[in-house]
Amino acid sequence: MPADPTALPTERTPDALQKRGCRASLAALTGRGAAGGGGRLRGLIAAIADRVIDTAPRIPVRDLATLRAQFPGLTPEDLADKLVAGACAATATVGAGVGAAAMLPVPPAMPAELAAEVTGVASVEIKLIAELHEVYGLRPAGNFRQRAMACLTSWAEERGIDLAKPATLNIALGGQMKRELRQQIMKRTLRNLPNLTPFMIGATVGAFMNRRDTRRLAEKIRKDLRAHQVPWDALPGSAPNAPGNG
Repeated sequence: MPADPTALPTERTPDALQKRGCRASLAALTGRGAAGGGGRLRGLIAAIADRVIDTAPRIPVRDLATLRAQFPGLTPEDLADKLVAGACAATATVGAGVGAAAMLPVPPAMPAELAAEVTGVASVEIKLIAELHEVYGLRPAGNFRQRAMACLTSWAEERGIDLAKPATLNIALGGQMKRELRQQIMKRTLRNLPNLTPFMIGATVGAFMNRRDTRRLAEKIRKDLRAHQVPWDALPGSAPNAPGNG
């Protein structure tokens, strides 16, 4: 028997047993929601989808001129790298927060924590997508709200906006878009469910998962945008990319 109790296997310490029991209860609660017709989980996802849709037009997005002024001397690829690194750091912070919250012995709070995580990550990633389109010279047409909705759809579909297809630019919040968005949020939420199981180890895992997923999303978007990239010197002057100016 080691003299230092911290040398015992983690799962045998009293505090760890208490945490494991709480997380097991939470996992069971979530499992019942998914197994029993998915009623509670579907309700949570629907509420998150509505929140993301409502938030998207209010996300501040920097136009190309602002980005180049803030990061002078960078090539488009270097600037895109900077944006991706910043977004990964931001979503990792969100993931660390919800991961730490999941370690608390208050399982009923977790639906709100999970909703906050998905909404926070979505906001960071939608902003990243919009600014990557600026960097690659592919700003969507329309006013600020229309561009925000186009970027929201890009986030939901995990692909760049195809400027050659008007249907992707004239986004209306109809049933189809909401269904697609909810499906994407369902996948993201289900992917995060391991954080709620007894095997979860807290903030480190939450941060790692979000950083990995944001980087993976950015790679998909950048691959699409590179195929249609417009050089900076070929771009016409553009209006400021801020709410009320589009």
